[in-house]
Amino acid sequence: MIKIAFFDIDGTLSNMETRSVSDITIETLQRLQANNIKVCIATGRHPLSVPTFEGVIFDAILSFNGSYCFDKEGHVLYSHPIPHKDVLRIIDNASSINRPVSLASKDDSKANGTDQDLDDYYAFSKQKVNVAEDFDTFVNEDIYQIMCGGYENEYEALMKDVEGASITAWWNRAVDIIPAGGGKGNGIHKVLEYYHFSPSEAIAFGDGTNDIEMLEAVGTGVAMGNATDNVKAIVDDICLSVAEDGVYHYCLDHNLI
Repeated sequence: MIKIAFFDIDGTLSNMETRSVSDITIETLQRLQANNIKVCIATGRHPLSVPTFEGVIFDAILSFNGSYCFDKEGHVLYSHPIPHKDVLRIIDNASSINRPVSLASKDDSKANGTDQDLDDYYAFSKQKVNVAEDFDTFVNEDIYQIMCGGYENEYEALMKDVEGASITAWWNRAVDIIPAGGGKGNGIHKVLEYYHFSPSEAIAFGDGTNDIEMLEAVGTGVAMGNATDNVKAIVDDICLSVAEDGVYHYCLDHNLI
């Protein structure tokens, strides 16, 4: 029996073309909770850029691709920042290929510049890059994620001599750099442990490459109809696309709501 459900945001709950969440999707989340199924967000976003869903209070949020997880009361369930030496190395590596970076602590995000790719990446979550004068001081805080414009052929240069971090990406023009051993799957393991649930009691919905670990960490991994082919190849099931309210129809058809 399913006791907890994890959802990616962009391309799963939120339509990336309209940048909105349908009313029936919000109703689905409410009905899941009414059936005593915990509802959680698992996202690459900063905690401050997780959208609000009217009438829904998520039981837990796995932010920064699972590197910083907390429950609805604000209790920290898991915290795993990038090693400081690797943060400095990544900044230098990015500079060498003329890429500005945006660093994220649990409370803020600050950048040493921006470019079109980074601007467009932030626009998905209706945010703007915060180019900050105190960036050099901010570097010394616990950094959970680094956002940077970047194509696949730039990955090697970005991560040269970096040991404690890795790239995850769901868009071809930018990357999230997260702690090594991080990822949504690891965050889910920590949350399941906290609630004393087994993977077989969990379901997850996702559409992008950074969702693969999440979908493999639960008993039932469901790919959206709009998911990439590599995601569809590893899941247990595939639902309709986000534009077709795939989450709603899947939950209805499988008696979750």
